[in-house]
Amino acid sequence: MGNYNWTREFKERLKIYAIAIIKLYRKIPKSGEGRVIGKQMLRSGTSVAANYRSACRGRSRKEFIAKLGIVIEEADETLFWLELVRDSNIYHGKEIDFLIRETDEILAIISKTRYSTQYPNKKK
Repeated sequence: MGNYNWTREFKERLKIYAIAIIKLYRKIPKSGEGRVIGKQMLRSGTSVAANYRSACRGRSRKEFIAKLGIVIEEADETLFWLELVRDSNIYHGKEIDFLIRETDEILAIISKTRYSTQYPNKKK
């Protein structure tokens, strides 16, 4: 659905995002809370890219919209885990702030895409 070049570029952006999440996970201390929160962040963060790819393969507009909802949920969950890693001092690093900003941007893009697909004649 949508512009092919833009979709391909966004898929690549999300893959780079997933790789950054994996790299951050490797740096999180393997303490009890670090292990649990890190795995949650890893699962939700990598699923953002995977679920977006799945959405792009949607068989209908309705399925595309529904799958974008899953992407939004996973990105929002990832944002929560990133904030928790930062705010609980589990790990300090500049990549946390970058990933929080990137997740916010991804959420804004996907939310706008979902809205404009669901309501093509409305302006938000």
